[in-house]
Amino acid sequence: MQKLVPPILFLLCLVVMFILNSLYPIDYWLKSPLNLLGILPIMIGFLSLFTTLNQYRKIRTEINTFKQPNKLITNGLFKYSRNPIYLGFTLVLLGAATLFGNVAAIIPVIFFFLLSNFWYIPFEEKNLEKFFGHSYLVYKKDVRRWI
Repeated sequence: MQKLVPPILFLLCLVVMFILNSLYPIDYWLKSPLNLLGILPIMIGFLSLFTTLNQYRKIRTEINTFKQPNKLITNGLFKYSRNPIYLGFTLVLLGAATLFGNVAAIIPVIFFFLLSNFWYIPFEEKNLEKFFGHSYLVYKKDVRRWI
């Protein structure tokens, strides 16, 4: 599972979403022009992603889920969410599903959210607790997992 880093899972979910929309157009819950509302979560999601990635780059800390972190980030978007990257990925996927407007396109969004919430994030939290101890526990107590 360590080969399937979150950005790869995100891209796979987008591809699966496109395939499901093409092959299994179950039901269109949002028709044009209402489906264009999906642009908003896509923009917010990408803003969250790029802002957070820039923060990682600036302070030169490890971003890979399966590598040892070297700095605990608690400012920027991390003041509001312990996982602004997962939040950004999920918002982009939700926006894409809204653009497709197809019920089948929701499946990869749910899959990504569940895998993030019950596999990736707990794995990262365990590592952060191990490396940053009390500092991370205080931060974890004060800031929600998603928003």
